[in-house]
Amino acid sequence: MIGLNIVALVFGLGFWQLVTSLGVVGLPTPVQVFNQAIASISSGLLVSDALASLARVLTGFILGIAVAVPVGFLMGWYPTARGLIEPYIQFFRTIPPLAIIPLAIVTMGIGEVPKIFVIFLAAFLTSVVATFQGVISVDRTLINAARVLGARDATIFRRVVIPASTPFIMVGVRIGLGSSWATVVAAELIAAQSGLGFRMQQGQLYYDLPVIFVSLITIGILGLIMDRIVIAADRRLTAWQEKA
Repeated sequence: MIGLNIVALVFGLGFWQLVTSLGVVGLPTPVQVFNQAIASISSGLLVSDALASLARVLTGFILGIAVAVPVGFLMGWYPTARGLIEPYIQFFRTIPPLAIIPLAIVTMGIGEVPKIFVIFLAAFLTSVVATFQGVISVDRTLINAARVLGARDATIFRRVVIPASTPFIMVGVRIGLGSSWATVVAAELIAAQSGLGFRMQQGQLYYDLPVIFVSLITIGILGLIMDRIVIAADRRLTAWQEKA
């Protein structure tokens, strides 16, 4: 698998170099982007921007998951809670988190709070639905069998429902992670003084394409690393499950 990843990377870089050398589009070459990355790292800008964006993503993402999982379990396990909460979840799911950014800035200011809030919202809405779906998808035969054996609801929830719904939860976590990165970039484009989105905006103002590419690639690398961490956690938590 790693060998195929390396082949894909080499092929992608070669295709990028070919396209730029032919002058098909006005993109910077891989060498120009690499030189800009070295300059940004040397000046400390890339590291500070990456850390700023990463801190926002991690804060909003972790808060979103921490709230989404118990709310999703609550909705899936108790029909009353589902009837009370689900309409609000579905309502806000139809509103893109990016559309909340102007309102968040007006009501919360231009500090870190509105940025973290919209990231929290993006992670929460995807993860809560996945968790809810995981709970209601648990095989009722397993639950009934546990009850026949004398297990109480708390034991059934802990030993049957949580393990069976974990694969669904991890899918929601992965989707929420991607939504968090997309949201933080948009938030930084609108109101920020640091971050990879802010740096891309600066590159746009001065038509500095290498700066934009360096920020884009950095976002992709950070997102890929975080996604691989989530996948590793998923494999550990669902080791009992048969996978292809």
